[in-house]
This record gives sequence, C-alpha cells and structure tokens, in this order.
Amino acid sequence: MTRRFILIIAAVTLPLAPALAAGTDNRGVESVHQPVVERNDYVIDVPATVLNRAQTDRIIGWFDAIELSYGDRVSVDMRAAGSDIANSQIAAIVGEYGLLMSGSAPATEGEIAPGYVRVVVSRSTATVPDCPDFSRASQSNFTGAASSNYGCAVNSTLAAMVANPEDLVRGQRAHGIDAQSATKAIKTWRAKELEGAIKIESAKGQ
Repeated sequence: MTRRFILIIAAVTLPLAPALAAGTDNRGVESVHQPVVERNDYVIDVPATVLNRAQTDRIIGWFDAIELSYGDRVSVDMRAAGSDIANSQIAAIVGEYGLLMSGSAPATEGEIAPGYVRVVVSRSTATVPDCPDFSRASQSNFTGAASSNYGCAVNSTLAAMVANPEDLVRGQRAHGIDAQSATKAIKTWRAKELEGAIKIESAKGQ
C-alpha cells in the first residue's frame, strides 16, 4: 500500500461584529474594533495500522515543521480507518508536546483513503484589525461619538488573553456537573440574607 501524506491548510475568518462604514460616527457604546478569529487546519494522512519508526518520525517532523505548541488542537479523523490502533500512538506523540488529543475532528477538504487516518491540527488566533486607530484627532465633538481608537485596548487585550480564541465566536456549553457548578454561585448569592439590612417592624397595637 502506498503511503500518502497530505498537507492541507484552510483559513476561516470569523468577525464578531460588523464594523461601521468608513467615516461614520459611532454614537453607541459598542466598539467598531472587534476581535477577528482566524483558524488554520493542518492535516496529514497516515496508515491506521501500527506505525513503524519511519512513520512516527515523519509525524514528529511534521509537528516540528508546523511548530506544534500550546493552544493548538490535535484530533484524529478515523472515518476511513478499520481500527483505532494508530490513535493511541499519535496520542502518545502529542503528549510529548504537552498537549492532549481533542475528542472530535473538524471537517476537512479531500477524501481519506481507506485504511488511513487523518491527523488534524487546528490553530486559532484572535486579533483586532486596524488597532490602534488614530485616524481621527482626539478632541471634543458635538455628536456624542466615540473616538476612532475606542475599544482597541480592551478588545486587543481580550484577544491576546483568551485561551481558546474560538470561544469568542461560539463560547462553551456547560454539561452535567459543569452546568451545576456554573449556577451554584448565583444560587448562593440569591439565597444569602443581606448583611446590614434594615428590619422594619410595625408599631400597630402598641
């Protein structure tokens, strides 16, 4: 069987909010400078059977070439595989980079040959285009509009700090015990009696 190793790069740009047209005053509280999330998917097809030393070295070399690091999501598409033998070997290699395997692989271009698995590395980045923006002078205006640089600092910091940039687009869905933990603090706050509350007592009947 001929080995196939394919590299496909797909970029997806996901703006969080539409920007105002150039020259339009922003008289709202929402900044026109919003994080834009871009995701690149890198893929390679390897045999689904036990990987030999040459195949293992090829995967490691590929990881090094794309500079696999913290923040990358690694998954294996096993739709065309007859077994998941290679999955555990790939997981062990990924573990050497301090990463864990993701549960499901995203859809990628091209068919996977029977008897092969596709290793997918998804890399997402969040940036705020056109920031800083000093296109307009910082001075008083009579329209109540925000400055051209309004929102750049906050949203650029958010884009730099978020662990998974895709959370800016979809967020995270709570499941099971996580959902209960998310509402526990709210329930505790609502049920707690306020400290220093003034009690009003009726004087009737005295």
